[in-house]
Amino acid sequence: MSAYRYRKRYIYRPILVLILVAVLTLSVSSFAKGLLGQWGSSIGGAVGKAATQTGILPNNNGLNILIIGNNARNATNALSLGTAGGQADILIVAHINTVKHEVTLISIPRDTLVSLPAWNEPIPKIKSAFNLGLQNSPTEGADMAMQYVSDLTGLPISNYVALDFQGFVDAVNAVGGVRVDVPARLYDPLHSGADLYPGWQVLNGDQALAYVRIRQNAAGNNYRVNDFQRQHAELQVLDALKEKVYHSYSNLSELSQLARIVNKDIATNLNFGQIISLAHESLSWTVNSVYLGSDRDAMDIATAPVSGLNAENYLTGAYYDVLDPGKVYALLKPYGASNPDSVLPALPAADNIPVEVYGPAVAAVQLRQDGFGSVVYMGPAANVSRDTILYPPGELFQGLVVGRASGAGNELVEPGPAGQKDVIYLVAN
Repeated sequence: MSAYRYRKRYIYRPILVLILVAVLTLSVSSFAKGLLGQWGSSIGGAVGKAATQTGILPNNNGLNILIIGNNARNATNALSLGTAGGQADILIVAHINTVKHEVTLISIPRDTLVSLPAWNEPIPKIKSAFNLGLQNSPTEGADMAMQYVSDLTGLPISNYVALDFQGFVDAVNAVGGVRVDVPARLYDPLHSGADLYPGWQVLNGDQALAYVRIRQNAAGNNYRVNDFQRQHAELQVLDALKEKVYHSYSNLSELSQLARIVNKDIATNLNFGQIISLAHESLSWTVNSVYLGSDRDAMDIATAPVSGLNAENYLTGAYYDVLDPGKVYALLKPYGASNPDSVLPALPAADNIPVEVYGPAVAAVQLRQDGFGSVVYMGPAANVSRDTILYPPGELFQGLVVGRASGAGNELVEPGPAGQKDVIYLVAN
């Protein structure tokens, strides 16, 4: 075996762990520095040569790497459909600014409603783009995910790092579990399998995966009932994983053993030199977080005929996150974003949507303050246990605008009866 192959076998894999537990967890400081210090004596000038040849870190603010979490079970690799799933359960853009020496992680809500007009996809969410591409080939899965996230954010993206559920479980188990402060009782036997009590505790791989996945908490509290709370938990556990690696794995031999366990579940189109350059150049940089959307953008959209969102022009009911393209652009413009493409449905202006409000009078006042030009308060709502928005048949996007303005986060948006002219907003007491 040549010296080059020896180095690649025992160094490249720990670098992929660096991608998993450092870049993904908003940290490229002491861990990377320690690894580079150890590697320096063994790889000598090869690192500098590789980094120079790749030019991965240009002197601008335009480098973006898409982090993809594949939810496939029994997958052969991170770019596999497996026996089920193959959706992008996690989508994070790592934006690297070499001028300001900053790394910013931009978290994309996986349930974001998008337009997939060329595809027979009954539930058109941004996470589905990865799955649709994987149905053709592994490379196309990553390519479609990068394309749709790029269109959504207005950021150019040409690099990715993908990992699957088993890779996450393996990484946590490989370090002997992670210590996490669980803020509330979590119980979800039907979906994630989470069964956790509040307080500091060490989670094994399966428990940690359940903790980051739970969204339908049946424990009777309001914690972990939407994707936005889940995004924070993902970063919490990955940060705990990073800290465990920092303190438990101090030499190349230990890191190589860990890497051999988890590397089979990681895929990336970054090469050896690019990853080395990324780790070397980003030491001690400032790390920031940006979350697109909020819980007020989430709503339960009922099944209905809708033109343009998919090939069948028929939307299957599910929870979706409805983002405003203008607000996405304003949020990401400082990071070099251009105007996003039409991956998001075009929403009508609020001042063109007439609304009738039933329920507390304050709800009508709030809509007027949000720019709705024609709001009529109709009085109390009878027997309404859940905020509901009834839109005129064929006018789903009017209902979505009212849903975003309501801020409830779980309201039902469904078509009203034939002949309805205005949006009817029923507010629970």
